Amino acid sequence: MDERTVDVVVIGAGAIGENVAGRAVRGGLSVVLVEAELVGGECSYWACMPSKALLRPGEALATVRAVPGAGSAVTGTLDPAQVLAWRDRIASHWDDAGQVEWVRSAGIELLRGQARLTGERQVDVEPADGTGEGTTVRLQARQAVVVATGSVPTIPPIPGLDPAPYWTSREATSSPEIPPELVILGGGVVGTELAQAYRWLGSEVTLISRGRLLSGHEPFAAQMLHESLTGLGVTVRTDTEVTAVASIAADRIRLTLADGSAVDGDRLLIATGRTPTTHDLGLEAFGITPGDPLTVDDSGRVVSVAEGWLYAAGDVNGRAPLTHQGKYQARAIGDVIAARAAGTVADRVEPWSAYAMTADHRSVPQVVFTRPQIASVGLTEARAGEQFSALRCVDLPIAVAGSSVHSEDYTGRARLVIDEDRGVIVGATFVGPDVAELLHSATVAIVGEVPLHRLWHAVPSYPTISEVWLRLLEAYGL
Repeated sequence: MDERTVDVVVIGAGAIGENVAGRAVRGGLSVVLVEAELVGGECSYWACMPSKALLRPGEALATVRAVPGAGSAVTGTLDPAQVLAWRDRIASHWDDAGQVEWVRSAGIELLRGQARLTGERQVDVEPADGTGEGTTVRLQARQAVVVATGSVPTIPPIPGLDPAPYWTSREATSSPEIPPELVILGGGVVGTELAQAYRWLGSEVTLISRGRLLSGHEPFAAQMLHESLTGLGVTVRTDTEVTAVASIAADRIRLTLADGSAVDGDRLLIATGRTPTTHDLGLEAFGITPGDPLTVDDSGRVVSVAEGWLYAAGDVNGRAPLTHQGKYQARAIGDVIAARAAGTVADRVEPWSAYAMTADHRSVPQVVFTRPQIASVGLTEARAGEQFSALRCVDLPIAVAGSSVHSEDYTGRARLVIDEDRGVIVGATFVGPDVAELLHSATVAIVGEVPLHRLWHAVPSYPTISEVWLRLLEAYGL
């Protein structure tokens, strides 16, 4: 066994692990980054990036068709082969050479293999080829071990599902083919985005959800997306239980529903959520149940490990399972480990400091990249109602000069959720074409707790869709 000592060991070389390692190295620490698969992780190869590459061509085509004078120039439909080729380039053809080069250039040591915690601050790394051959490396961390292993799809216990062939998001975002009929189980972000992408690419799509679509978002946003999907020809079945799955022929799947009806398809995509990847890491020795999230404090320390050397960043801690939020956590964790090593930061970190993940609690932004886009940050009306006694919502259609010149018959909606006691925004949702670019202004307003009377002086440019900010404040009474 090869035994080595290093300041920090980071398990998982996705975007989150890379950011932890980069910040720790910048703080003067030596870091070994361990990865069993591709450097760059889920987002780069099977999630955020390839899924957006699949969605963007259809969105662009719909946008052009909605602009008089430009729509008439569009005489064809999407070319699925070119879309898939573009997706392949965005995913770097599932080759991580570029990411590996960045890791090395940043002064981070990369070790490929399967990592397991085998003691306090101790990680054993088995060779990555899975043969059991080669030398196990034992890493001893002077300062910290960081788990940044992400999450894996949650597979529901439906009779007949295990032996049946099905896709998860990995297969759906990397498929070399477009199935004639695609059935999607799950009405969250993954399910709705891929339903629209594959419908634009020519699949007949059926989307089945146990509840309504996008249960964590404002109901009006989910309803607008529901109408858009059905308008595209997607069959959407909500509040529906699947009781059985069966293979009925080669490449043919049948789902039996609770009402006795059946849905058939060429491919089945399971998009029913994700589970933290805390399996096979040796965490049981520290009282952690595999599959459970690693609960952390606001500096990223795992609270159940009293010695304070174990940290967790990204999906694996369950706080805010979004790539950009995981990277935010990673920057704080890398910095705080370096600061604690230097003796400049105590156990407790101050909220909103460089070492705290404060934004996870009430100011998490998210975009659903469908058409219409759904851009939200902070609390929904329902969640805010549980936390604030004086609450007010301001709702408006997005009907401003900027939207009228953006496209014909622009349809959008905006909501601000306001804590009346403080006169600040605690939640915002925008629904409509290209509203994602409105989101950061709302995020800044929420994080900064900008009073509405001061926000009134942030004048939106004319004619832009951002004019909706003026109309919302006017509707509030300013």
